[in-house]
Amino acid sequence: MSLISTTLQTPSDFYASILQKSLKTKDQFTAKSVHAQIIKSGLHLGVFLMNNLLNSYAKSGFISDADKLFDEMPIRNTFSWNTILSAYAKQGKFDRARIIFQEMPERDSVSWTSMIVGYNQMGQFEKAISMFLEMVSDGISPTQFTFTNILASCASLEALNVGKKVHSFVVKLGLGGYVSVANSLLNMYSKSGEPNTAKAVFDRMTIRSVSSWNTMITLYARSGRLDLALAQFEQMSERDVVSWNAMIAGYNQHGLDIEAVSVFAKMLKESNVRPDKFSLASVLSACANLEMLKPGKEIHAHIIRTVTNISETVSNALISMYSKSGGLGIARKIVDRGMVSNLNVISVTALLDGYVKIGDVKLAKDFFDSLDDPDVVAWTAMIVGYVQNGFNSDAIELFRSLLKYGPKPNNFTLSAMLSACSSLASLNHGKQIHASALRSGEESSVSVTNALIAMYAKAGSIENAKRVFSQVSWIRDNVSWTSMIIALAQHGLGLEAIKLFEEMLALRIRPDHITYVGVLSACTHAGLVEEGQNYFGLMQNVHKIVPTLSHYACMIDLLGRTGLLKEALEFIEKMPIEPDVIAWGSLLSACRANKNVELAEIAASRLLEIDPGNSGAYAALANVYSVCGRYEDNANIRKLMKDRGVKKDRGVSWLEINKTNHVFGVEDALHPQRDAIYKKMAELWKEIKKLGFVPDTKAVLHDLDEELKDEILSHHSEKLAIAFGLMSTPEKTTLRIIKNLRVCNDCHSAIKYISKLVQREIVVRDVTRFHHFKDGSCSCGDYW
Repeated sequence: MSLISTTLQTPSDFYASILQKSLKTKDQFTAKSVHAQIIKSGLHLGVFLMNNLLNSYAKSGFISDADKLFDEMPIRNTFSWNTILSAYAKQGKFDRARIIFQEMPERDSVSWTSMIVGYNQMGQFEKAISMFLEMVSDGISPTQFTFTNILASCASLEALNVGKKVHSFVVKLGLGGYVSVANSLLNMYSKSGEPNTAKAVFDRMTIRSVSSWNTMITLYARSGRLDLALAQFEQMSERDVVSWNAMIAGYNQHGLDIEAVSVFAKMLKESNVRPDKFSLASVLSACANLEMLKPGKEIHAHIIRTVTNISETVSNALISMYSKSGGLGIARKIVDRGMVSNLNVISVTALLDGYVKIGDVKLAKDFFDSLDDPDVVAWTAMIVGYVQNGFNSDAIELFRSLLKYGPKPNNFTLSAMLSACSSLASLNHGKQIHASALRSGEESSVSVTNALIAMYAKAGSIENAKRVFSQVSWIRDNVSWTSMIIALAQHGLGLEAIKLFEEMLALRIRPDHITYVGVLSACTHAGLVEEGQNYFGLMQNVHKIVPTLSHYACMIDLLGRTGLLKEALEFIEKMPIEPDVIAWGSLLSACRANKNVELAEIAASRLLEIDPGNSGAYAALANVYSVCGRYEDNANIRKLMKDRGVKKDRGVSWLEINKTNHVFGVEDALHPQRDAIYKKMAELWKEIKKLGFVPDTKAVLHDLDEELKDEILSHHSEKLAIAFGLMSTPEKTTLRIIKNLRVCNDCHSAIKYISKLVQREIVVRDVTRFHHFKDGSCSCGDYW
């Protein structure tokens, strides 16, 4: 029979069969040879043979030859038009494809589907959907191939409404029984956030492929329903690598990293499926999160044994795993050996973070400098490393280099820089970062906005902090409100902070434990005992927030500052958690203000039980003795400190002039302009006394004569800083002073008089709050 059929085969059939076989064997050049024979044989007028040749040219990639042949064909049918149309559409040459489509004398479902497939493959999903709607309106019935492509476009756009309409067409045409169409429906509903409908489609499927199961597993895994994903996974009779990957990635992405490692181990042990780059990347990510170096090394060994060419994805995952798990040396070797040519964001950040975590900023910078073209994430990671390790000036210098030589900073970079400026309390630098945020359009980022509020507040510019907060009403989150409440509290604007907190509650924005630290602190600074107690109850009874030591410390401070020392002690004794250094320190500070020696001795004793080397406890108790005139006890405490090797924190103050920080200590003799500063301070001291200022010599904690006490008081660090600031800045300029300890009574009183004398605002940030001195008064209302 085969001999007879071969004998009877026409030349056209013979050449057509050769062309069809060449497509199966992917022989690209047979078409040109056959074309020459067809012309010699005079067979080029037959539409059947010419369509086969046209199809062979088109599918072999010779589209210009196909186009030339198409133009020369004496007879064309719909197949001819569809062949050349499909060739151009699949290559993304839509200008030519659209012309062909418009010129077609007759279009069928293949014509329309070719355009839809082309748009879908090129990512032009909206145009694919538009073409489908035109197809339906022209009365052309879609095929199963049309549906799989248009549903893929709907899935990519998460166009649920269109997807549902397509589903109705599928039902109407009875094509839901095709596995490929049902799988496309599953994928569309899954990606469009309709898990219940996806499950309904899955349950109605009479025939399910591995892809059907995988879609459901991926859907459940991505949404965090790992229990349902596991149930589906265990029901599968056959699993492929996608099935395993969905479970491993699902566990990893939802913080269940132990389970991710366990599933990977099961994959190696119980299945014949080989892990791919996605399996390996996910399990290495799990090891990185767990900081599990040993399992990570075992997986690395498996990769070396079984993988010929390690992908960039896996190499980056290895770098990240070693960096996070204490294997920085190995991570760096992978980089230095050129095993990965394109370091990704995660691996670069992990390496830099690894160096930062061990405090080796120099190695981090060396690695950063070795990068050929660091992206914005690498720059940001290095800046964050500097900030986290206290190298704020280096962070600022690196940011300046970024602006000159690097990529455009993003919102994370700007937030990190604003954090550095906050730590330095540098208003000038902060304003420059704000300007960069405005230029880059990142000012409206929530993270940048919140960082701006914190920066301006910490730099003493509460008005600018308010302005930023008021300008971003549409993007405020919990952090924005909390930052502003804390800022107002620190600047002595307790009533404003409470009002803002009430606005926050009215808008049903849920406060967290940090918000409550802010509002309780506001009550503390304003002396609002009843309000503070009410909010403390609201926190527990309404918002179900369990108080932390910070909340308890605020309440102790609130009671102690208002003279309710007995109540403060009772509050401490009733605390369900052990009071810490801050709690006892708050009570001790209150004892000094209220001259309660007995309770101060109890508080100091308990504080030193927790922290025997706490110099603040000794100093505070000595201060209490001194203000009560018990100079001998004061001397004994100071001798005890000396005998035990406890050193008192030295009081220092500083301010920024022309981008340089000038630091001053008590009786400072190191500043190059010392003589001029002392002269200026002597003049101020004399003038404010004329205005009625009386030095508080009780603030000098030694038994000295009054004249010497007077001189010592005039040389306190914040006073010297103010004198220098007045010498170094134009009139009317606001001075911003930072002090590492609490402002003493004498300095507080003196600065009020100085502000009136020189007609300037003087902002002093001490260890607990801000003081805004203006026209002879302070924002704290003399309550601090």
